[in-house]
Amino acid sequence: MSNDKIIEVKDLKKHFRIKSEGATESTSLLKAVDGITFDVLEGEILGVVGESGCGKSTMGKTVLRLYDKTEGEVLYRGEDLFAKSEVQMKEMTRKMQMIFQDPYSSLNPRKKVAKIIGQSLDIHKIGTSAERLDRVKYLMEEVGLNPKFRSRYPHQFSGGQRQRIGIARSLALQPEFIVCDEAVSALDVSVQAQILNLLLDLQERHSFTYMFIAHDLGVVEFISTRILVMYLGRIVEIATKEELVNRHVHPYTKALFIASPVVSPRDRKEGKHLFQGDVPSPINPPSGCHFHPRCPYAVEKCKHAYPPLKEISPGHSAACWVVQNDI
Repeated sequence: MSNDKIIEVKDLKKHFRIKSEGATESTSLLKAVDGITFDVLEGEILGVVGESGCGKSTMGKTVLRLYDKTEGEVLYRGEDLFAKSEVQMKEMTRKMQMIFQDPYSSLNPRKKVAKIIGQSLDIHKIGTSAERLDRVKYLMEEVGLNPKFRSRYPHQFSGGQRQRIGIARSLALQPEFIVCDEAVSALDVSVQAQILNLLLDLQERHSFTYMFIAHDLGVVEFISTRILVMYLGRIVEIATKEELVNRHVHPYTKALFIASPVVSPRDRKEGKHLFQGDVPSPINPPSGCHFHPRCPYAVEKCKHAYPPLKEISPGHSAACWVVQNDI
């Protein structure tokens, strides 16, 4: 892993206007991503974890400019993605790709596998027809599929095989940066392990940089080199995998480890009373620290001011007044 930054995200926000039932105009603001700053280092696997609805998938899609931003910046090797024209972004898609969550709905059921995998080659007019076909065959072998099956349709494959097709499609243009958006959450556990190992093998062979988004802490812990924890559109903790596993400090991160099937007896006892109450709505989040209504350690300041993401040790940052001893 290099210390060079391939992605820089600066105070990124993505808000959605939504309508109440019966209303003719947007009446509420859903703050899916609400001011986050982080970097992705070249060659690393940055895991992003949090409960469903915390904004992690929206963040990943906004980083790739599949969504327009509300505020902030996303830099790819120092270049502002949102300052680029559509023509320039078409070229950028050769460097950045996404593996989607659902391996069935993300594949066109009316197209054969060869067409699905090779579509981006056709769009960018890369090579001759024969060269594109050779590339498709190579990619199918690369992800563990028999090239003889290239004339089949997606419904003729299992869930794990369909996800391999999605992975092959994402590799067609030889990207540098890949966002894996819940790439294994729809698969059986045994198939999850196969796909995770495939992603690791591909990274070792081609030096990809991944942003791996998931709600399963065990999966993120297995594949990541660093882990970013999100809650209601904001980052609450970020550290190397080893540091986060052995010294997680934010109450929300502690609660995630408590909820994980693999926990130490000490953590289970300590976390018995964490995760009180329901997840607040991102349309109307609590004032101050968004986690304070569910946090057993919350103090008065937590109710009124949101804590900044502050480094508590080299490479380890957390957004918590109590952890920062600033109360």
